[in-house]
Amino acid sequence: MNDNGTAARTGQLIKVVSTRLPTHYGAFTVHAYEELSTQAAHLALVCGDVSRVPSPLTRIHSECMTGDLFGSVRCDCGQQLAHAMQAIQREGAGVLIYLRQEGRGIGLVNKLRAYNLQDQGLDTVDANLELGFEADHRDYKAAIAILEELQVYRIRLLTNNPDKLAGFEGSHVRVMERVPLHVKLSSENLRYMRTKRDRLGHLLDVQSWTT
Repeated sequence: MNDNGTAARTGQLIKVVSTRLPTHYGAFTVHAYEELSTQAAHLALVCGDVSRVPSPLTRIHSECMTGDLFGSVRCDCGQQLAHAMQAIQREGAGVLIYLRQEGRGIGLVNKLRAYNLQDQGLDTVDANLELGFEADHRDYKAAIAILEELQVYRIRLLTNNPDKLAGFEGSHVRVMERVPLHVKLSSENLRYMRTKRDRLGHLLDVQSWTT
């Protein structure tokens, strides 16, 4: 938002509103951006003064209503979101970008359809493929545009996903360090986590995981 209160255009995004967001984890300023091509509203939760930090801790989190809102343990998304917010608050400055890319980009309804296929024996990758989608349909262009608008050009990225690291190649934002994101396992998400490692290349140590 500009000083005169009008929306600020950032490439294919328009920043439409900013406001204070007190949370259980601490205080953030939340900025909402509308993506022109999809009308999706992406969010950036900013803690502290990131302009004073050489490489602020940053998390790019794709929307997961079942995990983030309802506490589903079929995935690790809710745990990742809570861990990221806590970690950023501990550092005193950082950014959490919340991208509206439900179900790795296939949408909520199709993700629920994929759940049924998983209950029939398919893993999360094959379930997406069976529905006619890519294993991971996301991209991170909106996140890069948001970081550029925030004038954050060097980050420490909180992720286990090498595709997110690759998404910054050739951009004006440099990933100075990858920070691992650890979660607790359960009998419900162990197969999902192993699939993320074995089929999607996530940087996870599953060998020592037991339930």
